[in-house]
Amino acid sequence: MAKSPKSKFEKIAFIASDVTDAGDALARLAERYGSVDPREADAIVALGGDGLMLQTLRRYLNDRIPIYGMNRGSVGFLMNEYREDGLLERLAAAEISRVHPLSMVAYDAQGKASKALAINEVSLFRETFQAAKLKISIDGKVRMEELICDGVLVATPAGSTAYNLSAHGPILPINAPLLALTPISPFRPRRWRGALLPNKARISVTALEIDKRPVSAVADAVEMRHVERVEIEQARTIDLFMMFDPGHSLDERILAEQFRY
Repeated sequence: MAKSPKSKFEKIAFIASDVTDAGDALARLAERYGSVDPREADAIVALGGDGLMLQTLRRYLNDRIPIYGMNRGSVGFLMNEYREDGLLERLAAAEISRVHPLSMVAYDAQGKASKALAINEVSLFRETFQAAKLKISIDGKVRMEELICDGVLVATPAGSTAYNLSAHGPILPINAPLLALTPISPFRPRRWRGALLPNKARISVTALEIDKRPVSAVADAVEMRHVERVEIEQARTIDLFMMFDPGHSLDERILAEQFRY
């Protein structure tokens, strides 16, 4: 049976980004609360921005350790407010959101496969001034013979408010059993806005005319160039745990984002 995250947080690991404010905060918090190796911790406190949160989730994705972010960066959508007092009480009261990453397998023209995981999205991009031509299949059935575009992305609910939103994709509630398939600057068909897919869907994107129109694939920050085909599906056996202060859960933030303008 899969191990659940602990409900008591006595051993804390602190991790910080390279930003000076984050490093200074780490020093103060570690002195006050103590700090252990992350893989021995009951919880990891990440001090930085959303980029650090994603890096930390990825680094410890097999350890099932809940991660509590405190914002020492800029946007901080995935982070809690930074406060040094009452940290143990905040951890004990935190709401835990469970998310699953996407699994990407990218094949080059020789059939060589490269694998990566994405917490936010998997994206395909044109590499040159030439628009990409892509064929999209869902569960083995071709749904779009040719999409001419700058690219296309598949976003998780956790990532739906990131690049997906900037590309005019839909915001997904965190517990919705859905994935967002969103075109990036589509030229033909121009009015196609994408699709909502069940999170059990197997998505295949094939790059057409790759000698003339090379395409790269990116799983969050991991890039693979000159790909011919990309297979994407949710890695449902991998659980990631993010901690949020009560009333500021990821569910609430995603819901609130839909009413901003």
